[in-house]
Amino acid sequence: MAGEDLGAGYAPGRHMLDSYGRGGFRFAGMSHKGSILALPSGVRAWPVTAMRDLTPEHLDAVFAEAPPLDFLLVGTGPDLARVPEAIRRRFREAGISLDAMQTGPAARTYNVLVAEDRRVGAALIAVE
Repeated sequence: MAGEDLGAGYAPGRHMLDSYGRGGFRFAGMSHKGSILALPSGVRAWPVTAMRDLTPEHLDAVFAEAPPLDFLLVGTGPDLARVPEAIRRRFREAGISLDAMQTGPAARTYNVLVAEDRRVGAALIAVE
């Protein structure tokens, strides 16, 4: 988001997700209630609670990563939803692959890609 300290986060550095559900996530020995943006620079709170509220600005931190990501997973919550075309276009122009799926599969896929040491991030809407 504009003006956000992109280095701030709940856990600086890259972390696998230990669990998800009950409205939040566990990672790095911590528990967080709400949605998260997990990037190589750190895991931070993410204010998106539903795909209908997603704006391009919610993903500004993804484009600030250096070196850039290869791939971003979007966990759309309990239901599959499409990422708006303006956001998809921004990712195509930046050369970053984008894939949307329900939050559970997105969290599991994120962990696999992190274990493979891939330059991946995840924007995950919390689920119950």
